[in-house]
Parts: sequence; structure tokens; C-alpha cells
Amino acid sequence: MSDRTTYNRVLSITFLLLMVLFFLVGCTTPPVIPKFPEAPTKAGAMEQCPDLKKLQDGAKLSDVSQTININYSTYYECAVKTDIWIEWYNINKINYDKIGK
Repeated sequence: MSDRTTYNRVLSITFLLLMVLFFLVGCTTPPVIPKFPEAPTKAGAMEQCPDLKKLQDGAKLSDVSQTININYSTYYECAVKTDIWIEWYNINKINYDKIGK
């Protein structure tokens, strides 16, 4: 074999190995981990529910009725916020799990 033929073979093999290495490295990508969405702040879902009002000793019947009315309103407003939060979380958790698969 001549030196020129040997040189061409070594050059060809080197080129082939570099191309294979290039394609192997070029085809690998780092894993993409999607970030779970932030909690909604518009609906007040991240606010804590206020404490319910308590009756004072010796309260009149009208005060009892008013306190009950205020407490029911406060409870149901908080319940709506909580339901919105739970719905938002469940929908986004399902979507997040689908992306990861």
C-alpha cells in the first residue's frame, strides 16, 4: 500500500468517526421539564378566608340574626374561592401530567 492510500483511509475513517460523534451529540437534548403554572391571583384564591364573627355575651336576637347572616355570606364567598382554586388546580395538574408523558 502506498502512503497516499493509507493517508486517505485514515482521513476517511477519522471523518466518519467525527460525523458519527457529531450526530450522536447533536441528537441528544437535555430533558425539558415543564414548570407547573403559578397559582391564580385574580380570583383571590390565594387569600385566606376571614374568621367568622363571634357573638358577644348578652347579644340581642337582632345581633344574633345579623351575625348569622354575615357568617353565612363570609362562608359562601370563601367556599366559592376554594372551589375555583380546586378546579384550577385539578385542570392544570391534569395538563401538567399529560405534558410529562
